[in-house]
Order: sequence, then C-alpha cells, then structure tokens
Amino acid sequence: MKGTTMSDSEKCPDCVRINEVLKRVGDRWSVLVIISLSEYGILRFNALKRNLGISQRMLSRTLRELERDGLVNRTYYPTIPPKVEYSLTEMGESFREPVSALGHWALANLNKIDMARENYDADAQKQKKIKAVV
Repeated sequence: MKGTTMSDSEKCPDCVRINEVLKRVGDRWSVLVIISLSEYGILRFNALKRNLGISQRMLSRTLRELERDGLVNRTYYPTIPPKVEYSLTEMGESFREPVSALGHWALANLNKIDMARENYDADAQKQKKIKAVV
C-alpha cells in the first residue's frame, strides 16, 4: 500500500532533536562533570580530571561539548602557566536538579542493581550448562 507509512520525522518531528540532547546530557562523563561542577562551583581542568578519574582527552572532549551546548562556562586566564576554570551556566544550573535526582537514585539502588546482575548472571550460567548438556 503505497504512501501509507510515515517517515520517522512525521511520527515525532522533535524526536531526532530530543535524541541529540539526551545523547549529550545522558552520557556518563557529562553527567559526572555536571554533578562535580554543581557540588564545587568553579573547578579547574586538573581538579575535574582528578575528581572523575577521566582521561585528559575524554575530559577535554566532554567539556568542549558541554560548552557548545551552553551548559558549561569556560573562563581562560592568560597567565603563565595558563589558567582555565569551568563552571555551570544558567542552563547548566537548571540541569542540576534532574542530574542530582539521577545520581541519588543510582546511589540508592546500587545494592539492588548488584543483586539483580548477580541473579541474571547466575541464571545465564545455568541456562548455558543446560544447553551444553542437551
């Protein structure tokens, strides 16, 4: 039946854009950078790097993308050696609450998640053994 299917953009015209935003703000390092900056206010690059245990390359990339999206301010001081500080923008501040809620949820459920993973892995091992016998 020609012409009866809708393209993805017709089904949800904003879904592609929403996906782009969620990909940025939902990735592991972006969330952790937002949490760190919301806790400490202004941080220098190396302080963020130490706090997060992230590689220099990944932190640079994450900060650049968060700055591009308007969530992080980058302030450069032309000193020797150069000094760069990062802080949340007004929009980044507005993102504190949802990120904080996500972080608190993760902390509150770590044990449950660990137990669920152990149960799942044990069941998968049992199924693997059963298939090997059959």
